[in-house]
Amino acid sequence: MTTTPQTALTAMLGKAANDAGLLVIATEAGLDFNQKPTTRFRLGLPDDSGRTLLLELSEAFDFDKPELLPAMTTHLQEAAKRLRNPHPDAYVTVAGLPVSLDSFAWPFHRSTSGADTFIVHGTVHLANGQNSPLHAKVSASMTLTFAEIVPAAEQPYAETFIYNAIRKTLDYGQLELLKSGNRQPVPVTTRYYSRWQKKFFFTDTDDDTRMEFLALKAFWLSGVLGNSAPVWISDPRDAQYLNTTAEELQRMAGELEKQGLLQLHADYASGTPALMARATEYEAKLMKALEYTKPTFNEEMRAGHTNM
Repeated sequence: MTTTPQTALTAMLGKAANDAGLLVIATEAGLDFNQKPTTRFRLGLPDDSGRTLLLELSEAFDFDKPELLPAMTTHLQEAAKRLRNPHPDAYVTVAGLPVSLDSFAWPFHRSTSGADTFIVHGTVHLANGQNSPLHAKVSASMTLTFAEIVPAAEQPYAETFIYNAIRKTLDYGQLELLKSGNRQPVPVTTRYYSRWQKKFFFTDTDDDTRMEFLALKAFWLSGVLGNSAPVWISDPRDAQYLNTTAEELQRMAGELEKQGLLQLHADYASGTPALMARATEYEAKLMKALEYTKPTFNEEMRAGHTNM
């Protein structure tokens, strides 16, 4: 990346990143979907691990306001925690898919099709440690009604719920991972949000589901992708996806440690040999989840038995 001249935004972001324990490795001038200027920040940790995350903001964006600064601060603090994961852009789904998410073109832009929605484009990859070519180009759409609850149409204020909506859409079998293909829709509507409780709802889970999720996360992200390096086990992004709290995830991780499946390192965890021995089970779960995302042809329609 080339370094852009110092601006009010780069100065603000540099200070906020430093306060969160991050370094701005580099900055670069960019353009959004409508060719308006953005600034792209490559963020890393002081330990020079080589792992980075990208933050892209509208060039004129001013987050140093009471209604915007807290969420930016939280986003950067959580980014610092994820950067200690072996693969900071990797996640798992409840259905059992390990995925990585990248190439998102922030901020949102208005739909060009005439629909009253805001759009952000990105890519989801199957992350099973085998350099799989399977991926999905996604077009996540946020309705105007939903946009009213989002403080700003910028990455730090939307990335978590967009990523979780993508995971939920995969769980529904409504995103197909392919070797190539057109963009697939990921609708983000008010069904994912309670105005009364002021919180997101994606997946109703119980303790068993959460423990299985954490075991899957440790298996794929630590064991398979990370060469057994620990991963952040109580990520609030996962907590939102599972409709729980980071504290509950930490408690569930403790239960898995008692079962001999996880080794805890504060709020990070790695899989034990007993967990990695479940490889056949988790690979079968992955294949089943992949199969579920494939569209099926209605055989009755093929035979002409239809009232359409």
